[in-house]
Amino acid sequence: MSEGGQRVMEVDDFEAVRGCPWPDFWQGQGNLDAVAAIEAARTGHRAHFIGSANTAKGNPRVWDVKVSPILSADGTVESILSVSRDVTALKAFEKEQSLLRHELSHRIKNILAIVQSVANQTLKNNDEMKVAKPALLARLAALGRAHDILMQSAHDTTTIRAVVETASREQPTGRIVAEGPEITMSAKSGLALALALHELSTNALKYGALSNESGQVAISWQVVPDDEGDQLEFIWVESNGPAVVPPDRKGFGSQMIERALSAYVRGRAKLDYRPTGLVFRLTAPVVAFKEG
Repeated sequence: MSEGGQRVMEVDDFEAVRGCPWPDFWQGQGNLDAVAAIEAARTGHRAHFIGSANTAKGNPRVWDVKVSPILSADGTVESILSVSRDVTALKAFEKEQSLLRHELSHRIKNILAIVQSVANQTLKNNDEMKVAKPALLARLAALGRAHDILMQSAHDTTTIRAVVETASREQPTGRIVAEGPEITMSAKSGLALALALHELSTNALKYGALSNESGQVAISWQVVPDDEGDQLEFIWVESNGPAVVPPDRKGFGSQMIERALSAYVRGRAKLDYRPTGLVFRLTAPVVAFKEG
């Protein structure tokens, strides 16, 4: 073993390892590959493999190994040379990049599924393009704002507070009050909640508490213990707005809020058209909000 090899393998005393079978340094598949590489070199062939082997001090490393035969003047194998390059950092980087690609692919698939649903339902419920087009663009813009939140995180998660604050930012200042604990949620749940809040806000601006000068919206969420696991209660309450009249039929917004959102988080969502103001309540398992 060269001085450089002893240094990278953290060998302080070469006498402690002199005479040890070289393949024994390798673990798992690396050991099998090392044995095969020696056999190949004995027959005059070069071999290459990547394997894991701890240093003499027990630190894990990944090595890129080339094993070559050294031939004598008569062409027979005189000795065998092994050159190992430490690629631990490179393999860690490749693993990280693979995880990031998987996360990006997963996130894009979720977004596209939601976009497809939004487009289909919007165009289905609005026969005239002059009505459907602005509605669709507004919903896609809401998804874009929600996605901006996710991009600020190093992980595929966000928080309920971040989604609520982003949705409230587009509404009249001081008219929406939000309160609740810090709870993380997956990107899929975050996008679904953002779209539901967009529908609630749009409805409030057109017909509800935000359509006059005195109406308000109170948003709150809390974790409630339950025999089947902690439940999250999310509530939207409108007050001081015009008298509420239940709609004759449920459009995309209502369906998105009551059906799609509840399906995404495996919960129960309900719109209550009280005369004093619209109330929306969502109850779902906390763990469901964190599922990707």
